Amino acid sequence: MSHVITFPHMAKDDDAEGVVATWFARTGETVKAGQVIAEVMVDKVSLDVEAPVDGVITCLVEEEGTVKQGQDIARID
Repeated sequence: MSHVITFPHMAKDDDAEGVVATWFARTGETVKAGQVIAEVMVDKVSLDVEAPVDGVITCLVEEEGTVKQGQDIARID
């Protein structure tokens, strides 16, 4: 079963965009629950995103890719 990871809501404006600044895990890698897999940024505020489950990650957004809050950025199978 796939688990989708979305870009977190970090700004009051629901239409706010952010950036996947850095991927610490690459597509095809096995990740563990609690492992930091990415750093995301909105308005110069950064946040680490952790894997919620164990599995193999598929990154859906490239590093430095711009996304909206709530948009899917990765999947863990």
